[in-house]
Amino acid sequence: MMTANRKTPKLRMGKSEWVVLVVILVYSFIPVVGGVIRVLELAGGPQIAPENPRALLAPTPIILHILGSSLFCVLGAFQFLPSLRRQRPAAHRAIGRVGAAAGCVSALTGLWMTHFYAFPEVLQGAPLYWVRMLLGTAMIALIIWAVIAIKSRNVFQHSASLMRAYAIGQGASTQTVLGIAWIIVAGSEAMGPLRDGLMIFAWVLNLLAAEIFIRAMLRPPKCRQKHLSKPSIRPSTPRNET
Repeated sequence: MMTANRKTPKLRMGKSEWVVLVVILVYSFIPVVGGVIRVLELAGGPQIAPENPRALLAPTPIILHILGSSLFCVLGAFQFLPSLRRQRPAAHRAIGRVGAAAGCVSALTGLWMTHFYAFPEVLQGAPLYWVRMLLGTAMIALIIWAVIAIKSRNVFQHSASLMRAYAIGQGASTQTVLGIAWIIVAGSEAMGPLRDGLMIFAWVLNLLAAEIFIRAMLRPPKCRQKHLSKPSIRPSTPRNET
């Protein structure tokens, strides 16, 4: 008895989806690669990046933070693809579960490091401390709310919450871009209140971009007003009386 071998059709992506995927992955490249280099150093590899005394004293939180953040940013890029959601819903759900767990690990370790690591004033002032604590907590809350929303089949709230959480998680990418731009313009690295301001501004930009994306791409179509079905009143035609 012969059985036909059914091959799973290849994932077909449009050109715009490829552009979005490549842009997000390239945007995440520097923080992800920098994080991987730091993890390799802490594992006994050669010293490439500048020495971080906090990472040497308590390496576990920073390793978990780097791994969680890298997974969240890279896997999150694939969740932007409508083709993946339509053609591979199981893969979309699996990537989402791993990404959500990685995002929570990233946020929790970020909160731990912000509160317990001893940062010099030039690297973290009071404004940056409180913004980090607020956004880390918000990121966890948004991921949890996204899970609750999809269980209730509220796709819009699910997608919007994850988009906002992703904007927070991608903060390091925008901070890297702004930091490099500042060095090019000013010739030196931003420190103290200026550094705090640039890092906070990066999150503001990300969240603003997320809100624009949500309103332009994710907002469900406006509910059409239901017209009450009224009985059609036909004009009376006079009878030809004889």
